[in-house]
Amino acid sequence: MNDVSLSARIIPTWREYLELCKPRVVSLIVFTAIVGMLLSTPGAVPLDIFVFATLGIALAAGSAAAINHVAEYRIDALMARTQDRPLPQGELTRTHALVFALLIGTLAMYLLVAFVNVLTAVLTFASLIGYAVIYTMYLKHATPQNIVIGGAAGAAPPVLGWTAVTGSVDPHALLLFLIIFAWTPPHFWALAIYRREEYAKASVPMLPITHGVDYTRVQILLYTIVLTIVTILPFATYMCGPVYLVAALLLDAGFLYYAIRMMVDHRDELAKQAFSYSIVYLMLLFMVLFIDHYLPLIGRSI
Repeated sequence: MNDVSLSARIIPTWREYLELCKPRVVSLIVFTAIVGMLLSTPGAVPLDIFVFATLGIALAAGSAAAINHVAEYRIDALMARTQDRPLPQGELTRTHALVFALLIGTLAMYLLVAFVNVLTAVLTFASLIGYAVIYTMYLKHATPQNIVIGGAAGAAPPVLGWTAVTGSVDPHALLLFLIIFAWTPPHFWALAIYRREEYAKASVPMLPITHGVDYTRVQILLYTIVLTIVTILPFATYMCGPVYLVAALLLDAGFLYYAIRMMVDHRDELAKQAFSYSIVYLMLLFMVLFIDHYLPLIGRSI
């Protein structure tokens, strides 16, 4: 073995540290936070706030993800979905990962306090603790309602984006929170159905394991109905216009299609498709929120 390949095995690369941050998950978190920023003001978001808030929220989310890797490295090694992560593969040590998490988490708090505002920093820190500690280290292993209770941390980014610009928590920001909060259970329970054997092997009490797959399908349908109602609220409260309403109802129809079809079609592949659709659903829904918000400005400028 030459010196280059030996050092590559001993010294972690930036790619391995990046993998700790779960970039796909963080991308969705940052996207919803950015939409929260944009919806918080009728005009343009100040560039400095936009840059530092986005960076701070992204670093905090990456820190929470890295702590999740450290706390669950044994479970990750048992599951096909996660066994290729850096810690199970021995590409990083837990010490490397924890130091990295603390460094970027500290940097996130500094940026938010120094260049954004204290409220956003406090709420971001609470979200980090909620996901990395309360959910990952306790709720995930304590109750099959882990996703429902722990979903509050994952639903916070739009509120963080909103407070970054305004310095206060607005009721409309809480509607964005509520959308993601209602979206989280059917999103993760679809994955849990598809991956239930892996969760059982890792002794994680996900709903399909503790209460059965049929019960979980019913819960997915019920929460999808709740989500549909919640997504109408931005229009009902005059936060958004008809463009958003039409798009939201179409997206909701797609989600309901999967939820209803899963009641009669019990193939695991369908649950996997529902999980994949749920990610696209949330991205498109927040994109439409952004488009609907700025359509009046575009119309006035033409």
